[in-house]
Amino acid sequence: MVEKKIIKVEQQMEVDQCLHFYPIFYCSINQKFLEMKLQRTTLILLLLALGLSGFVYFSEMNGKTQQQVQQEEKQKQQQIFSFQENDIQSLTINTKNLVINLERNQKSEKPKWLLTSPEKLPANDAIAAYLINLLVKGKSDRTLSVAADELKEFGLEPPQARIDIKLKNQKNRTLILGQTTYNKGSLYAQLGSTANKNGKINVLLVSKDFANAVNRELAEWKQPAQTTQPKPLPSLPQPTPEENK
Repeated sequence: MVEKKIIKVEQQMEVDQCLHFYPIFYCSINQKFLEMKLQRTTLILLLLALGLSGFVYFSEMNGKTQQQVQQEEKQKQQQIFSFQENDIQSLTINTKNLVINLERNQKSEKPKWLLTSPEKLPANDAIAAYLINLLVKGKSDRTLSVAADELKEFGLEPPQARIDIKLKNQKNRTLILGQTTYNKGSLYAQLGSTANKNGKINVLLVSKDFANAVNRELAEWKQPAQTTQPKPLPSLPQPTPEENK
């Protein structure tokens, strides 16, 4: 009996030791688990933050690129012509009162342009350059699609003026000028006379400076006469004292 009691006591002591040891072991395991869980959560949050930052960055970059492309396309659409000044071979300006033909001077840079009709004379390079600059750099801020029978309402039939441009590559371009808009801020214009796919004609709004550039007298298209300084008169000889006696 005594041995059995001793065995029970020892067994009870072992149970007590286990009960005393395992809670500490469990807490230690649980703490490590919590630490690992927190580290994993922090890592996930960090990765999410990096991913979100990268997404925002690339979205902004892509947005800027798209904006730049759209802006460039818009500028191309606004440009009236795509040729450069050196591409122009000749111009014919047909207004209600006058027809002017200008040819590029092939022999000299001065003058750069020659008047070939209605007279054959050196042209006024400054006047020609003013018109050419408008043709090369001119833009349209709006385009209207109208029926052919509505051109009269925009002063395009008959037009105020017509500019025919012949390029060095033998291609031709035409700009037809109509009346000013209701607020006098722009001028109605037409590129050629070809209708678009819908059977309508595109009417552009261009700078009213085109009207000032073409509506000129013949004398303005001619090279200004060079003013020469008058030669000084020869000085008269001064009388000597002997001649005065």
